[in-house]
Amino acid sequence: QVQLVESGGGLVQTGDSLRLSCEASGLYFSSYTMAWFRRAPGKEREFVAAFSGGNTWYEDSVKGRFTIDRDNGKKTMWMQMNSLKPEDTAVYYCAADLNGSPYNAQWAYSYWGQGTQVTVSS
Repeated sequence: QVQLVESGGGLVQTGDSLRLSCEASGLYFSSYTMAWFRRAPGKEREFVAAFSGGNTWYEDSVKGRFTIDRDNGKKTMWMQMNSLKPEDTAVYYCAADLNGSPYNAQWAYSYWGQGTQVTVSS
């Protein structure tokens, strides 16, 4: 079965960096739209970034600070997060779908990881 496993979260200070990983198994990785979402305390889960249609897409608040990449041979996606802010504190989830359209809608994704906690202290 499809499995997505996130890692790399942690407790950091404002301005620090983290690199999250999402390792996939049980799917033909290169064919899948892959995305990152996050859920901040007391808020709904929201879109962060995605690979879709040969392009990368970012939520406005992370543009210029977060970068996603993927290695289809390793079935892994990463998200480099720089200049972290307290408002980036959230559980970050990896998501996958053969279609994944629209890329920024959580309902468009069939598979989810368990999440990894990112906490940014001020």
